[in-house]
Amino acid sequence: MGITLVAGTPVSEWHTATCHCGAVELRLHLPDGIVDPRRCDCSMCRRRGAIAASVAEDGLEIVRGGEHLRRYQFNTHVAEHYFCGACGIYTHHRRRSNPRQFGYNVACLVGINPFALGAVPTNDGVNHPADRAPPPH
Repeated sequence: MGITLVAGTPVSEWHTATCHCGAVELRLHLPDGIVDPRRCDCSMCRRRGAIAASVAEDGLEIVRGGEHLRRYQFNTHVAEHYFCGACGIYTHHRRRSNPRQFGYNVACLVGINPFALGAVPTNDGVNHPADRAPPPH
């Protein structure tokens, strides 16, 4: 569709993301740029401190280093958090609130400075909607 800019830096429709050591490389389809950048205050996200954004499930391809990825799950075991086993950097996760999407670490986008996004909202992951009981009928 096009290119969006983050503080003057282009975000390509197909953009590369890598871990710190370069062992893991992802190819992300970002036709609308960085969608829904956010932080989260759940126990996992508080500790990793990354800004995540969303991409469709079929918009994330592991180009290199799948064998280096480590998966971590907790609580409901719906979300799948992926990290490079060599350098430890969080690269992406299958979203608990929408398992047909991945969240990815904006800081892993090659050539993008996540601090250029300015203020980023924080989601209430402590009180995740999936943890709430459904309303009575």
